[in-house]
Amino acid sequence: MKLYVVMVGLPARGKSTLAKRIQLGLEQQKISAAIFNNGELRRVLHGMRSASPDFFNPDNAEARELRRQISLQNMERARAWLDSGGDVAIIDATNGSEEQRATLVATLRDRPILFIECVNNDALLLDASIKRKTRLPEFSCLSPEEALESFRRRLAYYESVYAPLGKERCWMRVDAVSNSILAEAPSNALPYYAAIRDIVVSRWVQHLYLVRHMETEYNLEGRLGGDPPLTEQGFRQAARLAAHFANKELPYIFTSTKRRSAQTASLLLQDRPGTVRMALPEFDEINAGVCEGMRYSDVLERMPLEYQARARNKYNYVYPGGESYAMLKERVGRGLRRALFLAGEGTLMIVGHQAINRTILSLFLFQRAEDVPYTYIPQTQYYHITITQRRKLFELSDYDVV
Repeated sequence: MKLYVVMVGLPARGKSTLAKRIQLGLEQQKISAAIFNNGELRRVLHGMRSASPDFFNPDNAEARELRRQISLQNMERARAWLDSGGDVAIIDATNGSEEQRATLVATLRDRPILFIECVNNDALLLDASIKRKTRLPEFSCLSPEEALESFRRRLAYYESVYAPLGKERCWMRVDAVSNSILAEAPSNALPYYAAIRDIVVSRWVQHLYLVRHMETEYNLEGRLGGDPPLTEQGFRQAARLAAHFANKELPYIFTSTKRRSAQTASLLLQDRPGTVRMALPEFDEINAGVCEGMRYSDVLERMPLEYQARARNKYNYVYPGGESYAMLKERVGRGLRRALFLAGEGTLMIVGHQAINRTILSLFLFQRAEDVPYTYIPQTQYYHITITQRRKLFELSDYDVV
C-alpha cells in the first residue's frame, strides 16, 4: 500500500510541524514515511534569489514557471521514493490554489492522495510564527524589520490565490493549535487513513521541562500570589538550574508575566542568544482575589468561612474576586497549546507556578479533579515530560540544589 500525503495551508500555520509528526508517528508503527519539502528544494535550486517576495508574485510569469518546475520536480522525487520501497510520501508545501492541487492530482495518478490542510486563527501565534520564519538563513542579509516586511509581502501573495480544501476527493482540515479535525472527506479505501487521523488528533511532546519559579519571600512567609522577586537563595537556585541545563538545547522558554518566573528564566537565557523567551499571561499564578498577599493564617483569622470553604473543596473553591483551580483549566490549556505549537516537535521549558504546574500536569495525567490541588510541585526539582503515541514519560528530577 502506497500513499501521497499533500500538506496544504498558508505559511506559518504549522504544516511542517504536522508533517514531521505524521512522519514520526508512521515510522513508530513500522510504516516508512519521508517528507519532500518544496521550500527546501527551492533554496537548493535557486538560493537567495528565491527569497525575494517577487518570486512568489502570481503575476510574475517567470517566477511562476520556476515554482511550477520546483513542484513538479518535488513530486517526481516523492514518486521515485515510493517506487523504491517507501510507504507514505509527504509533500510539504503551501499548495494553496485549486490550480496547484489540480496539477498534483493530474501528476500523481499512480497512488491515492490525502490532502491535509492546516489552519491557525490565533493572532498571537500567527505573529510569533511569522517572526520565527524571518530567522531562516534566507533572510540573514536583512535586518529584522526588513525580513518581517519581506515575509509579509510574500504571505500576501500566497493569500491572494489561496482557496481552502473542499473540491478534492480525500481531505481533512486540521486546527494545528488544538490538534483537532475541523472537517474531512474521508475514504475507507485510503491506506493508512486511520493511523494518520490518530496521529493528527494526538498531543505530541518530545521534551517538555516543567519548572517552578525559585524561592521568593512570599514562599518563605506562606503568602498567596502577588508579584514578589526572587530571594538571594532563589537566585542561587536559578543559577544551579541554569548550570544543570547548560548542555541541553532549549529553543523556547515560556514564562508567566510575573517577576519571579522571568527572573528564574533570566539565568537560563544567559549565553543562549538563539533561545526565544515568551511571557504568556495564561501561565500567571492562580488569582487569589482579595486574598492576594495574605498568609493562610491571615485568611483563617479574618475570613474563617472562606478558609473552611476552601478546605472542603479546594479544586472548585473560588477566591473572592479571584479564581479556582477549575477555572485555571481553560486558560492554562490555551497557554499550553500555544507553547507546544510554537515549539513544534522540539524542546521547550515552562517556568510556571505551583497551581499552574499542577494544572499542566493534570492535562497530561488525566487526574481526578479533586486530586489536582495536591500534586507535588517542588522548587528544587523539575518534571520532564515526553508524550507520543508509543511513549509516555513523566519523571521528577533534581538539579543539584544545595
